[in-house]
Amino acid sequence: MAFAAPSLKGRALRLLGQREHSRAELQRKLAKYEEDPGALARALDELAAKDFISETRVVESVLHQRAPRLGALRVRQELAQKGIAPDAIAQAVAALQATEFERAREVWRRRFGVPAQDAAARAKQTRFLLARGFAGAVVAKVLRGAQAEDGPALETDEAE
Repeated sequence: MAFAAPSLKGRALRLLGQREHSRAELQRKLAKYEEDPGALARALDELAAKDFISETRVVESVLHQRAPRLGALRVRQELAQKGIAPDAIAQAVAALQATEFERAREVWRRRFGVPAQDAAARAKQTRFLLARGFAGAVVAKVLRGAQAEDGPALETDEAE
C-alpha cells in the first residue's frame, strides 16, 4: 500500500505544530518539496491568511524562550536568521534593553555565582557572557557588581 507524500500545506502545518515558524523559515525548509513553481508561495499565503503564520507570535516565542538566557545581540541575531522584519526586530530588542543588566546578572549568577579570583577566571566569565549576546558594557557592570558585593564580605571575614 503506497502512501501519498504530504502536501506542502500539510508539511507546513506539521512544522507549525512543533513551534512557531516565520514565513522565511517555512520557505527555506519546504522549498525542496515544491514540485510546481509558485505552489509553496500559494500554500504559505493561504496559511498566513488564516493566521497560522504570524511574525508577531514568532517574535514573542523567541523572546519568551531565549531572552532569559541570552542578551539582546543574540536575540537580534536569531530573529534575523528567522527572517523577521527589521522593524519588528528593533522593537523586540528595544524592549529587551531595559532588562539586559538583570538578565545578564542572573545568567552570571547561575553559571558562576562567585566573583572571579584572577584575570583568567574574569576573562572566562567575560567570554561566557559576551558569547550569549550581552553587551560589553553590561558584562563589565555585572562583573564589577559581583566583585563589589564580594569585597565587603571579605573585609568583614578578615576582621573577625
